[in-house]
Amino acid sequence: MQASVTVTEGHAAIRLQGRFDFNSHRDFREAVDAALASPATAITVDLAGVEYLDSSALGMLLMLRDRAKGAAREVKLAGCRNAVKQILDIANFGKLFTID
Repeated sequence: MQASVTVTEGHAAIRLQGRFDFNSHRDFREAVDAALASPATAITVDLAGVEYLDSSALGMLLMLRDRAKGAAREVKLAGCRNAVKQILDIANFGKLFTID
């Protein structure tokens, strides 16, 4: 998986590309650290390029949510493909995140 962070006017976007699984944890953590170190008050995780995610990816998203909440930041998930959206729905992530 590839992860990139873009920060513009109070908003950080973490864009993910590829398989989001345990092997991605270092790249994701680095992206999260960069987003949280920025002055952004809102963080969007762009999942449009993610073709697959597993339970460890769900855990990483929860870790982001907890860290962002501790830093008074809002987190939103965006661009979910059908298969990814189904997994998020099954895990009831709609109750934890705003999903666009």
